[in-house]
Amino acid sequence: MPKLIRYPKGQAVSVLDDEWQVLAIDAAEPVLEGKILIPFRLWLSHASNLAYQEKALAGHLGVWFESDADILAHREIILAGLKLWPLVAIDFPIFRDGRGFSTAALLRERFGWKGELRAIGDVLVDQLLQLAKVGFDGFVLRADQQLETALRQFDLFEHRLQNDWRAQRSQLTTLGTGV
Repeated sequence: MPKLIRYPKGQAVSVLDDEWQVLAIDAAEPVLEGKILIPFRLWLSHASNLAYQEKALAGHLGVWFESDADILAHREIILAGLKLWPLVAIDFPIFRDGRGFSTAALLRERFGWKGELRAIGDVLVDQLLQLAKVGFDGFVLRADQQLETALRQFDLFEHRLQNDWRAQRSQLTTLGTGV
């Protein structure tokens, strides 16, 4: 079973088994068994389906967004879904595609999403701190990434130089200047 790094706001980092299966974008109609993340575009065509709504309310169905998803164009549908979904994920199809960072910031800041926001796909150790700053609190690493190295990333810096989703910047002082 794949591992999930969890880093909830205000809490310590932990590693768990990832119980969620991610339905591929081109997959056939899903069998709604176990915990499943479906593509948002599938939710668009099935949002009124009672079975989908019940599974989401039971905490077993969430959605994932493609990197090029225009979430502002679907604002009302997403706001309604955020009341149902226990988990939202954003796919990074390739590590150098940074559009998921913007989607995460929009979900946290404009849509007010308080639940788990997970990074999936081509997620590298080098991205974890930046992902955490914009609002991600769950990370499924690419298969070739080292879990131990990933966990050390969260302890690299003691001070924050910019405000972010997790905290305000640190008040740094320099010797003798009081600044």
